[in-house]
Amino acid sequence: MTALSVDPLWPRAGDWPVPSPDTVADAALLGVPAWRTSLSPTGAGETPAAVRAALRRFSPTLMGRPPVSLDDVLSIVDAGDVTEPDGHEGEQRVRDAVADLSAARMVIALGGDNSATYAVAQGRRARGLITLDAHFDLRDGESNGSPVRRLIADGLDPSRIVQIGIADFTNSAAYAQRANEAGITVVTLDELRRRGIDTVIADALRIAGACSASADAGGIHLDVDVDVCDRSVAPGCPASVPGGLAAWELRALVRGLSRDSGVISADIVEVDATADTADARTVRLAALCVLEILAGMAERR
Repeated sequence: MTALSVDPLWPRAGDWPVPSPDTVADAALLGVPAWRTSLSPTGAGETPAAVRAALRRFSPTLMGRPPVSLDDVLSIVDAGDVTEPDGHEGEQRVRDAVADLSAARMVIALGGDNSATYAVAQGRRARGLITLDAHFDLRDGESNGSPVRRLIADGLDPSRIVQIGIADFTNSAAYAQRANEAGITVVTLDELRRRGIDTVIADALRIAGACSASADAGGIHLDVDVDVCDRSVAPGCPASVPGGLAAWELRALVRGLSRDSGVISADIVEVDATADTADARTVRLAALCVLEILAGMAERR
């Protein structure tokens, strides 16, 4: 890999400090390199490190008037990776690691496969869920295809789940019926494009954040499954297909949803860094999703 240039007038994103016991951060990164229960062969366990490296290719600066550096307006820390996050014991380690970051306004989990969503959302005690995903993730069993079903089984109210980007030819009628019977709000890929990003974001936040004014309502977890994207921009996702979201659409959704203070955690999952193209375009998109979450937080102010 070519060494990155050094320019004191062009700071790079990433390299955020490890949190100390007295740190009160706006946002905390946490690697959750889950991969063992993936339905597709994957090297997703290598992805958190790859995303951190890719962050260094970007600036933390938003091109507003005036321009604003995320590092100037947000306190950002990196809590490292959870060791062996798969299986029941691993999931408990994830819950504990997320809970240890409870003082942060936002926890951003770097996956790993989509099984990470289950323990991260539970560790954050989220009561609403928004998924950006081509798939329902309502399968039986315990895998990267089951986190939404498992969260419902453990008490998450399905009327506060919104699934955006569900695509033709990537799901079965049985799981579509399961989502319908549970009362999940489903926004298909075609519907998203017909209604527009801003309208879908507003409705998703309203539904997933229902009764957010009540003390026990809890916050919203955002699941960013990058395989919702077109395969041309996400070839490192085993299940991405031609015709999915463009990179700009995913980025706009992530930033728009993250502007809402009810969103308290997010995961970026299903990227296999070992299967990416030579230009690492999928990993770079995942890194940009980290920055879009932070940009949305900065725009809350």
